Amino acid sequence: MEHLRAADLVLHAGDLSTLAALDELRAIGPPLEAVHGNADEPALRALLPEERIVEVGGARIGMRHDPGPSAGRAERLLRRFPDCDAVVFGHTHLPLVEVHERTWVLNPGSPTERRRGPFRSMLVLAIGGGGGVRPELVRLT
Repeated sequence: MEHLRAADLVLHAGDLSTLAALDELRAIGPPLEAVHGNADEPALRALLPEERIVEVGGARIGMRHDPGPSAGRAERLLRRFPDCDAVVFGHTHLPLVEVHERTWVLNPGSPTERRRGPFRSMLVLAIGGGGGVRPELVRLT
């Protein structure tokens, strides 16, 4: 929780599930940018976009919940968000920190339901003055 409170901005890649969960996350403090996920209730799906681009500290970060099949995933995300410094996706619950063609392809895993993930996790992104992105995968206990 301390990572969230200390953040300048919180990004959520979907599956908040309910409007109440969205309100709880917003109440933590930092501004929140989110996309809807496949497990979100209809009211949440109506409120949040399927994908978005967030600009922060000179960096452009593409966001989408479902990245599609694993085969060709990175290339597909890079085509979908061509001018982004990073692309954050969810859905798989599998943490991923990779760089492809100078663009980070990132999945924070899940801080709550790890499912097939090896552990509960989240990402902390440090954004440099020129828009450079440095991701750090944080393993949660």
